[in-house]
Amino acid sequence: MRSLTDQLSQYATYHRDRRNVLTHFVGIPMIVLALTTLLGRWVLVSWPLNLPGGTAHIDLTAAGVVSSLVSLYYLRLDARFGLVMSVLLSVLTLAGESLAQHPFAEWLTWGLGLFLVGWVFQFVGHYFEGRKPAFVDDLIGLLIGPLFVVAEAGFLMGLRRDVEAQVIRQAGALR
Repeated sequence: MRSLTDQLSQYATYHRDRRNVLTHFVGIPMIVLALTTLLGRWVLVSWPLNLPGGTAHIDLTAAGVVSSLVSLYYLRLDARFGLVMSVLLSVLTLAGESLAQHPFAEWLTWGLGLFLVGWVFQFVGHYFEGRKPAFVDDLIGLLIGPLFVVAEAGFLMGLRRDVEAQVIRQAGALR
């Protein structure tokens, strides 16, 4: 498995235009929320809970399973970024599962609408960049995109300067 800085640097080579990075701050969270919304409708296991006011259920959804597996991948790459990603994925999964409870047409509209608009942001950013998205050359870019956004946010806050310096050394500075 490639290191955190190798993964971020590889992804960053496709994202050196500031406008492209900014569009990713909007588009990628929308796409992740769309996916958790679409996957949140599929309950894999449901456990009943007998409560004093009635019965409730704890559901394990496809969104929860995928988010958990992706969180493990991020944690394996880097504990600190992995923890942040795990928290953010948990929040987006809960939000997506909440949207998945809406009637079918609303659920599908939210899921597909967020997905489509998120990708519009992505492609507008890559128009500014003048370069195709990273995942076209390496599918792992689909997993690294959300991590890249979190890393860039951390860099903007002055965090993880060591990682930022390695990424800039390998991918070049933002322009």
